[in-house]
Amino acid sequence: MTQDAGKTDDRPLRVVLFGAESRELRPLFEPHPGLLLVDHAPDVVVSYGGDGTLLAAELRWPGLPKVPVLNSRLGHRCIPHPAPEVIGALAGGALTRCEYTKLECEVHPPEPGRPGSDFTLTCLNEINVHMGRINSAVRFRLWLDGHPFDGGAEIIGDGFVACTPFGSTAYFNAITKGVFSRGIGIAFKATSHRTSHLVVPEDVTARFVITRGPALLAFDNAPEYVSLNADDELVVRRHPQNAVLLTCGPVTPLHEPF
Repeated sequence: MTQDAGKTDDRPLRVVLFGAESRELRPLFEPHPGLLLVDHAPDVVVSYGGDGTLLAAELRWPGLPKVPVLNSRLGHRCIPHPAPEVIGALAGGALTRCEYTKLECEVHPPEPGRPGSDFTLTCLNEINVHMGRINSAVRFRLWLDGHPFDGGAEIIGDGFVACTPFGSTAYFNAITKGVFSRGIGIAFKATSHRTSHLVVPEDVTARFVITRGPALLAFDNAPEYVSLNADDELVVRRHPQNAVLLTCGPVTPLHEPF
């Protein structure tokens, strides 16, 4: 499938550059009048860096097509081709559109002092709950579509991860030594529970309740953390909007780089 950045007319494609060294790419756009560099309201985002830069770009411009150009040793989801080649393919409409599942996580109730009764975050990789004190384990229970996991057993450990197939090559893989291509992955960190992980269909809703904290919630590479305590609840499900990447050629299996 060839690229589609959402344009419906013949105007130039509005491109924003993102990444610490992304200004280095500006001269590459001069031969391509069909590409217009902008600072706001882009049609497409060129992310220049590694996987972390790509995740940050998706957090800032959710749903907009991303062109992840590799400028790092850590970029399994970035295009390793030379930047001039990638920019030329973008100008010529020759990139391949790929869509990836995202997750959303509702938090109830919010941490003390935060306005509002609930809030929701979204992620391309994972939500990550970790113990708030290094010498105090997190305790929690899990429900899947309203059914208690393992009879409602309390799970004790360093925390847990809920991730997409895209994110399964990250923390999920570090815990389980495996990846998956469909569904939602849940992995328990340093737990003595007889089950360390599971993969459920993508239409399943997972509900976590913290039974003893403190804990911290992080997502993708967002700079902010959310404090969690006993009785805080997380509801994780597939987000209705996918992430869109424009790549050079068809995407290889998730356990391999582009």
